[in-house]
Amino acid sequence: MPRVVAVIPCRYASTRFPGKPLARLAGMPLLWHVHQQCLKAQHVDEAVVATDDDRIADACTQLGIPHQMAGEHPTGTDRVAECAESLDADVIVNVQGDEPFISPAAIDAVIAVLPTVMVGRRVAFRAVHLGTWAAS
Repeated sequence: MPRVVAVIPCRYASTRFPGKPLARLAGMPLLWHVHQQCLKAQHVDEAVVATDDDRIADACTQLGIPHQMAGEHPTGTDRVAECAESLDADVIVNVQGDEPFISPAAIDAVIAVLPTVMVGRRVAFRAVHLGTWAAS
């Protein structure tokens, strides 16, 4: 089985909701909930936050969540791609940082299609809410 890493892009500088990854939901930051859902997926070996903000990195450190700093990018997918270069992974699953209720089964469903699309190369997919999937 390929080594699968879920990468959660999180940025602080949202124009609509600055600091959203650190917003509290049931007493914990939003990014913590997403990370927990990733860890519940049966086929995810590791979950890592990709961020360009020290406040998010500090929260990850305090919560024991692995994270990587990325440069400033126009999209979360670009942040994921930068971080993916240094990860020991065959498969990168992009799980959006504002999906605290994403189903671990949806993440596993994305991973399940990989044998049909993976042909000796690294593949990145985006886990999408409600179990649908899309190539990233």
